[in-house]
Amino acid sequence: MKLISIVVPSYNHAEYIETCLDSIYFQDYENLEIIIVDDCSTDDSAQIIRDWINGIEKDTVSFLSRYDEERDEFIRTSHKRYNKNRSITFLENEQNLGSTGTYNRGFRAVKGEYCSFVASDDICHPQMYSTLAKHLDADQADFVYSDMFIVDDNHRILQEFQLPDYRFDQSFCDWYLCGVATLYKTSLHLSHGYYDETAMADDHECYLRFAINGARFLHVKKTLYSHRSHHTRQVGLHGKSRFSALLNHSKELALKARRWRASQKRAKEK
Repeated sequence: MKLISIVVPSYNHAEYIETCLDSIYFQDYENLEIIIVDDCSTDDSAQIIRDWINGIEKDTVSFLSRYDEERDEFIRTSHKRYNKNRSITFLENEQNLGSTGTYNRGFRAVKGEYCSFVASDDICHPQMYSTLAKHLDADQADFVYSDMFIVDDNHRILQEFQLPDYRFDQSFCDWYLCGVATLYKTSLHLSHGYYDETAMADDHECYLRFAINGARFLHVKKTLYSHRSHHTRQVGLHGKSRFSALLNHSKELALKARRWRASQKRAKEK
Protein backbone atom coordinates (compact mmCIF):
# COMPACT_ATOMS: atom_id res chain seq x y z
CA MET A 1 0.00 0.00 0.00
CA LYS A 2 1.55 3.29 -1.13
CA LEU A 3 2.01 6.14 1.33
CA ILE A 4 -0.35 9.10 0.92
CA SER A 5 0.85 12.47 2.23
CA ILE A 6 -1.76 15.10 3.09
CA VAL A 7 -0.68 18.70 3.69
CA VAL A 8 -2.93 20.78 5.97
CA PRO A 9 -2.13 24.51 5.77
CA SER A 10 -3.40 26.23 8.93
CA TYR A 11 -4.16 29.91 9.46
CA ASN A 12 -6.71 31.21 11.97
CA HIS A 13 -9.10 28.28 11.72
CA ALA A 14 -9.12 27.40 15.42
CA GLU A 15 -12.81 26.50 15.41
CA TYR A 16 -12.43 24.08 12.48
CA ILE A 17 -8.94 22.57 12.60
CA GLU A 18 -9.66 19.62 14.94
CA THR A 19 -12.61 18.47 12.84
CA CYS A 20 -10.48 18.68 9.71
CA LEU A 21 -7.61 16.71 11.25
CA ASP A 22 -9.96 14.06 12.65
CA SER A 23 -11.51 13.62 9.22
CA ILE A 24 -8.07 12.86 7.78
CA TYR A 25 -6.84 10.75 10.70
CA PHE A 26 -9.89 8.46 10.64
CA GLN A 27 -9.68 7.66 6.93
CA ASP A 28 -10.06 3.97 6.17
CA TYR A 29 -6.83 4.15 4.13
CA GLU A 30 -4.13 2.85 6.46
CA ASN A 31 -0.84 4.22 5.09
CA LEU A 32 -1.31 7.95 5.62
CA GLU A 33 1.00 10.83 6.50
CA ILE A 34 -0.38 14.15 7.80
CA ILE A 35 1.79 17.27 7.52
CA ILE A 36 0.31 20.30 9.30
CA VAL A 37 1.84 23.71 8.62
CA ASP A 38 0.69 26.68 10.70
CA ASP A 39 1.34 30.07 9.13
CA CYS A 40 1.74 32.19 12.29
CA SER A 41 -1.94 32.03 13.26
CA THR A 42 -3.03 34.84 15.58
CA ASP A 43 -5.82 32.78 17.14
CA ASP A 44 -5.48 29.53 19.13
CA SER A 45 -4.88 27.31 16.09
CA ALA A 46 -1.29 26.32 16.91
CA GLN A 47 -2.10 25.38 20.51
CA ILE A 48 -5.17 23.43 19.41
CA ILE A 49 -3.01 21.50 16.94
CA ARG A 50 -0.43 20.71 19.64
CA ASP A 51 -3.22 19.55 21.97
CA TRP A 52 -4.68 17.40 19.20
CA ILE A 53 -1.30 15.74 18.59
CA ASN A 54 -0.85 15.13 22.34
CA GLY A 55 -4.35 13.67 22.48
CA ILE A 56 -3.41 10.98 19.99
CA GLU A 57 -1.40 9.28 22.72
CA LYS A 58 -3.57 10.21 25.71
CA ASP A 59 -7.25 10.41 24.76
CA THR A 60 -9.47 7.47 25.66
CA VAL A 61 -13.13 6.65 25.09
CA SER A 62 -15.40 3.91 26.39
CA PHE A 63 -18.57 2.03 25.53
CA LEU A 64 -21.10 -0.14 27.38
CA SER A 65 -19.91 -3.66 26.66
CA ARG A 66 -21.57 -5.97 29.21
CA TYR A 67 -24.26 -6.13 31.85
CA ASP A 68 -23.10 -7.83 35.07
CA GLU A 69 -26.22 -9.49 36.44
CA GLU A 70 -24.73 -10.47 39.81
CA ARG A 71 -23.67 -6.93 40.65
CA ASP A 72 -26.45 -5.30 38.63
CA GLU A 73 -23.86 -3.11 36.93
CA PHE A 74 -23.10 -2.05 33.42
CA ILE A 75 -19.47 -2.66 32.51
CA ARG A 76 -17.68 -0.26 30.22
CA THR A 77 -14.70 -1.08 28.01
CA SER A 78 -12.14 1.68 27.49
CA HIS A 79 -9.82 2.07 24.53
CA LYS A 80 -7.68 4.72 22.88
CA ARG A 81 -9.64 7.29 20.93
CA TYR A 82 -6.94 7.44 18.24
CA ASN A 83 -5.91 3.91 17.33
CA LYS A 84 -4.44 4.15 13.84
CA ASN A 85 -0.79 4.21 12.83
CA ARG A 86 -0.25 7.65 11.36
CA SER A 87 2.87 9.66 10.66
CA ILE A 88 2.18 13.23 11.83
CA THR A 89 4.45 16.24 11.34
CA PHE A 90 3.70 19.71 12.69
CA LEU A 91 5.63 22.62 11.20
CA GLU A 92 5.26 26.20 12.45
CA ASN A 93 6.37 29.01 10.14
CA GLU A 94 8.73 31.50 11.75
CA GLN A 95 7.17 34.26 9.66
CA ASN A 96 3.92 34.48 7.75
CA LEU A 97 4.47 32.95 4.31
CA GLY A 98 0.93 33.25 3.00
CA SER A 99 -1.19 30.32 1.93
CA THR A 100 0.85 29.30 -1.13
CA GLY A 101 4.21 29.45 0.62
CA THR A 102 2.70 27.38 3.41
CA TYR A 103 1.46 24.76 0.93
CA ASN A 104 4.92 24.54 -0.57
CA ARG A 105 6.66 24.13 2.77
CA GLY A 106 4.38 21.18 3.46
CA PHE A 107 4.79 19.62 0.02
CA ARG A 108 8.57 19.80 0.22
CA ALA A 109 8.35 17.65 3.37
CA VAL A 110 6.12 14.88 1.97
CA LYS A 111 7.40 11.33 1.82
CA GLY A 112 4.43 9.71 0.06
CA GLU A 113 4.08 8.62 -3.55
CA TYR A 114 0.66 10.31 -3.62
CA CYS A 115 -0.22 13.68 -2.13
CA SER A 116 -2.74 16.49 -1.85
CA PHE A 117 -3.69 19.32 0.47
CA VAL A 118 -6.81 19.86 2.56
CA ALA A 119 -7.93 23.30 3.69
CA SER A 120 -8.03 23.38 7.49
CA ASP A 121 -11.75 24.18 7.61
CA ASP A 122 -12.81 21.39 5.22
CA ILE A 123 -13.78 17.77 5.92
CA CYS A 124 -12.72 14.57 4.15
CA HIS A 125 -15.30 11.79 4.08
CA PRO A 126 -13.99 8.49 5.56
CA GLN A 127 -13.45 6.59 2.29
CA MET A 128 -12.02 9.49 0.32
CA TYR A 129 -8.41 8.42 -0.07
CA SER A 130 -9.00 4.70 -0.43
CA THR A 131 -11.47 5.49 -3.23
CA LEU A 132 -9.17 7.90 -5.05
CA ALA A 133 -5.94 5.96 -4.55
CA LYS A 134 -7.15 2.81 -6.29
CA HIS A 135 -7.30 4.69 -9.61
CA LEU A 136 -3.71 5.87 -9.17
CA ASP A 137 -2.67 2.36 -8.12
CA ALA A 138 -4.20 0.99 -11.32
CA ASP A 139 -2.30 3.65 -13.30
CA GLN A 140 -5.57 4.93 -14.78
CA ALA A 141 -4.50 8.52 -14.11
CA ASP A 142 -1.84 10.74 -12.54
CA PHE A 143 -4.38 13.06 -10.92
CA VAL A 144 -7.85 12.18 -9.62
CA TYR A 145 -10.63 14.38 -8.27
CA SER A 146 -14.11 13.77 -6.89
CA ASP A 147 -17.39 15.52 -6.24
CA MET A 148 -18.07 17.38 -3.01
CA PHE A 149 -20.64 18.95 -0.73
CA ILE A 150 -20.65 22.68 -0.03
CA VAL A 151 -21.55 23.03 3.66
CA ASP A 152 -22.17 25.83 6.15
CA ASP A 153 -20.95 26.06 9.74
CA ASN A 154 -23.85 23.88 10.90
CA HIS A 155 -22.86 21.21 8.36
CA ARG A 156 -26.01 21.85 6.36
CA ILE A 157 -25.46 20.79 2.77
CA LEU A 158 -25.91 23.88 0.64
CA GLN A 159 -25.00 22.16 -2.61
CA GLU A 160 -23.78 18.85 -3.95
CA PHE A 161 -21.18 19.95 -6.48
CA GLN A 162 -21.03 17.27 -9.15
CA LEU A 163 -18.07 18.03 -11.37
CA PRO A 164 -17.86 17.09 -15.06
CA ASP A 165 -15.82 14.17 -16.32
CA TYR A 166 -12.40 15.35 -17.34
CA ARG A 167 -11.89 17.01 -20.68
CA PHE A 168 -9.21 19.70 -21.01
CA ASP A 169 -11.61 22.03 -22.85
CA GLN A 170 -14.30 21.85 -20.18
CA SER A 171 -12.09 21.48 -17.09
CA PHE A 172 -9.60 24.23 -17.92
CA CYS A 173 -10.72 26.20 -20.98
CA ASP A 174 -14.34 26.81 -19.94
CA TRP A 175 -13.37 27.35 -16.30
CA TYR A 176 -11.43 25.52 -13.61
CA LEU A 177 -13.64 22.49 -12.90
CA CYS A 178 -11.50 19.99 -10.98
CA GLY A 179 -12.54 21.14 -7.51
CA VAL A 180 -10.57 20.68 -4.29
CA ALA A 181 -11.17 16.98 -3.48
CA THR A 182 -8.00 15.75 -5.13
CA LEU A 183 -5.19 13.20 -4.97
CA TYR A 184 -2.24 12.99 -7.33
CA LYS A 185 1.20 11.52 -7.84
CA THR A 186 3.91 13.40 -5.98
CA SER A 187 6.11 12.96 -9.05
CA LEU A 188 4.06 15.70 -10.75
CA HIS A 189 5.60 18.26 -8.40
CA LEU A 190 9.07 16.81 -8.88
CA SER A 191 8.69 17.03 -12.67
CA HIS A 192 6.72 20.26 -13.05
CA GLY A 193 7.30 22.29 -9.90
CA TYR A 194 5.35 23.31 -6.82
CA TYR A 195 2.70 25.99 -6.41
CA ASP A 196 3.50 29.40 -7.92
CA GLU A 197 3.83 31.73 -4.95
CA THR A 198 2.97 34.74 -7.13
CA ALA A 199 -0.32 33.18 -8.25
CA MET A 200 -3.61 34.15 -6.61
CA ALA A 201 -5.38 31.06 -8.01
CA ASP A 202 -2.49 28.84 -6.96
CA ASP A 203 -4.06 25.39 -7.27
CA HIS A 204 -5.71 26.31 -10.59
CA GLU A 205 -2.37 27.48 -11.98
CA CYS A 206 -0.49 24.42 -10.71
CA TYR A 207 -3.00 21.89 -12.03
CA LEU A 208 -3.21 23.63 -15.41
CA ARG A 209 0.59 23.36 -15.56
CA PHE A 210 0.32 19.64 -14.83
CA ALA A 211 -2.30 19.23 -17.56
CA ILE A 212 -0.35 21.17 -20.20
CA ASN A 213 2.66 18.96 -19.45
CA GLY A 214 0.70 15.78 -20.11
CA ALA A 215 -0.68 14.67 -16.73
CA ARG A 216 -3.65 12.31 -17.03
CA PHE A 217 -6.72 13.50 -15.10
CA LEU A 218 -9.67 11.37 -13.97
CA HIS A 219 -12.99 12.36 -12.39
CA VAL A 220 -14.31 9.94 -9.75
CA LYS A 221 -18.10 10.19 -9.58
CA LYS A 222 -18.46 10.04 -5.80
CA THR A 223 -19.07 12.75 -3.22
CA LEU A 224 -16.06 12.37 -0.91
CA TYR A 225 -15.43 15.81 0.58
CA SER A 226 -17.20 18.70 2.30
CA HIS A 227 -15.97 22.18 1.42
CA ARG A 228 -16.97 24.90 3.84
CA SER A 229 -18.71 27.96 2.42
CA HIS A 230 -17.45 31.37 3.51
CA HIS A 231 -19.94 33.44 1.57
CA THR A 232 -21.30 35.06 4.74
CA ARG A 233 -17.91 35.82 6.36
CA GLN A 234 -15.79 37.23 3.54
CA VAL A 235 -12.49 36.98 5.40
CA GLY A 236 -8.96 36.04 4.30
CA LEU A 237 -8.92 34.62 0.77
CA HIS A 238 -12.68 35.16 0.69
CA GLY A 239 -12.45 38.87 1.45
CA LYS A 240 -14.03 40.90 -1.31
CA SER A 241 -10.86 42.35 -2.86
CA ARG A 242 -8.80 39.15 -2.60
CA PHE A 243 -11.56 36.98 -4.00
CA SER A 244 -11.96 39.42 -6.89
CA ALA A 245 -8.21 39.14 -7.57
CA LEU A 246 -8.48 35.34 -7.45
CA LEU A 247 -11.30 35.36 -9.99
CA ASN A 248 -9.34 37.68 -12.27
CA HIS A 249 -6.35 35.36 -12.13
CA SER A 250 -8.54 32.34 -12.87
CA LYS A 251 -9.94 34.23 -15.85
CA GLU A 252 -6.38 34.75 -17.13
CA LEU A 253 -5.67 31.04 -16.66
CA ALA A 254 -8.79 30.05 -18.60
CA LEU A 255 -7.64 32.30 -21.45
CA LYS A 256 -4.14 30.76 -21.23
CA ALA A 257 -5.69 27.29 -21.51
CA ARG A 258 -7.70 28.39 -24.58
CA ARG A 259 -4.58 29.80 -26.25
CA TRP A 260 -2.66 26.61 -25.52
CA ARG A 261 -5.49 24.46 -26.90
CA ALA A 262 -5.66 26.60 -30.04
CA SER A 263 -1.88 26.24 -30.55
CA GLN A 264 -2.20 22.46 -30.25
CA LYS A 265 -4.93 22.42 -32.90
CA ARG A 266 -2.88 24.58 -35.24
CA ALA A 267 0.13 22.29 -34.79
CA LYS A 268 -1.97 19.26 -35.72
CA GLU A 269 -3.27 20.99 -38.86
CA LYS A 270 0.21 21.61 -40.24
